[in-house]
Amino acid sequence: MICIGLGGCSTPSKSESMKMTGMFFDTVVQIEVWGGTSEIMDHCEQLCEDYEQLLSPTIETSEISRINSAGGAPVEVSAETAELIRDGIRYGELSDGKFDITIASASNLWNFTDNPDKIIPDADALAEAVTHVDYRSVQVDGNTVTLTDPQAKIDLGGIAKGYIADKMKEYLKSQGIEHALINLGGNMLALGSRYDGTPFRIGLQKPFAQSGTVLGSLSVTDCSVVTSGNYERYFEKDGVVYHHILDPDTGYPVENGLDQVSIISDLSVDGDALSTTCFVLGLDKGLELIESLDGIEAVFVTSDGEVFTSSDEIQ
Repeated sequence: MICIGLGGCSTPSKSESMKMTGMFFDTVVQIEVWGGTSEIMDHCEQLCEDYEQLLSPTIETSEISRINSAGGAPVEVSAETAELIRDGIRYGELSDGKFDITIASASNLWNFTDNPDKIIPDADALAEAVTHVDYRSVQVDGNTVTLTDPQAKIDLGGIAKGYIADKMKEYLKSQGIEHALINLGGNMLALGSRYDGTPFRIGLQKPFAQSGTVLGSLSVTDCSVVTSGNYERYFEKDGVVYHHILDPDTGYPVENGLDQVSIISDLSVDGDALSTTCFVLGLDKGLELIESLDGIEAVFVTSDGEVFTSSDEIQ
């Protein structure tokens, strides 16, 4: 998770902030806007609710659930859902399948939130599940989505929060807002800077430490910081940590010596997808990917506490 400290000025009107806090996407959403109105904050909350109803795989009436239950039949969806699925496919191609929006076939077998007995999925069941993990089975024609593998299932959890944060930032800018901080469960997106012109300071959670223990912090203006880590949702059994970031090839949690990856990017949708992608790729291949992309920076934290950055300018 991301920990941040916010300061405000004492002058009235646009220098004063308004906050919205809600529970969406199974996580806490916090939005702080300088110079906003109650109507703007209400609309931000409505955007969260609307996108959850479109994209949540656990809501039976959502568009993602309708695709997953269609048995391979084509499903007409909204332009937003089609756009996000295309983004997911694009990152599947970029990562050679290490980021895969059809991971649900495997991830549905795991329980990282309410599993007191620490039950590990059956090996044969996981082996069968990963045969249906292949982003190339998702076909998008206009706003029509078809799964060529009827048993494949889409889960946009690795990219949706970033997409929604970007859409919320677009809305706030359209309302004349110049300073805001959007936090979708640790996906941080800054609109401009603080009202006093100083950058936002975003702290990076120290892996496996008490919540709020900061490993380091980043100074950011008008950009996104998204972090993925093996300490966010996990359980430990027989000395082995089982976490929610799964290898699409095996269905098991990734084991490559990384604890955390943070991505700094203009678009939060890019940071969301790349943080997962680079975690799965590992330190060397992850850094290689980031260095091949324009306008993207990254911070990697290894299991022995070493920190690697894609640029000496990150601070």
